[in-house]
Amino acid sequence: MPSVHSSPCYPMENPALASLLRHTTGESKRSSKFSSGGGLLKMFKLFPMLTSGCKMVALLGRPRKMLKDSATTGTIFGYRKGRVSLAIQEDTRQMPIFLIELPMLASALNKEMASDIMRIALESETKSSRKKLMEEFVWAVYCNGRKVGYSIRRKQMSDDELHVMQHLRGVSMGAGVLPTASDHKDSDGEMTYMRARFERVVGSKDSEALYMINPDGAQGPELSIFFVRPH
Repeated sequence: MPSVHSSPCYPMENPALASLLRHTTGESKRSSKFSSGGGLLKMFKLFPMLTSGCKMVALLGRPRKMLKDSATTGTIFGYRKGRVSLAIQEDTRQMPIFLIELPMLASALNKEMASDIMRIALESETKSSRKKLMEEFVWAVYCNGRKVGYSIRRKQMSDDELHVMQHLRGVSMGAGVLPTASDHKDSDGEMTYMRARFERVVGSKDSEALYMINPDGAQGPELSIFFVRPH
């Protein structure tokens, strides 16, 4: 896997990506901020907080009426002291169509999530006209306009990733702490997760966007994920 190069002031140079970001900026009218502490849990305070896999399946297994059956599911998860991963699923009972470990520690992501608006953008470093956009392998990753490094899409899940997907099979949305695997290292901290439903917008074969759907249509933080493949 390529080494991570951190560059907090790296500009967004892709025109398609910049256009998508301007579009979402124009839609946002709110400027209030959450306090900086506990970004992950505060951002998703609209979601049920559960720590038991059994309880999650029982309470969150049925999607709310406002959620479309075709809505895409996105999950951000990782150990508190490690990096976070992003999984995209069309059906929570099937394997992810896109899985990647982001070049960000959970602590850094929490700080970004402390604001009302968060945008994660992935720009493909490989260009294959024969592949679907999310089938590309190497990605440059941006968070709120700053380049944070590079990642490679996973072809196969690790044991930890499979553990998370299995525990969340019946979960539509939520945020909390998952039971740890038997071989879990205590030094990594607890396994935390956030799962939400997203509206998937396909701009072209080279650009897609996922916009988080807040529970019951309530006003809340905005999370958008963009995928772009340069021409």
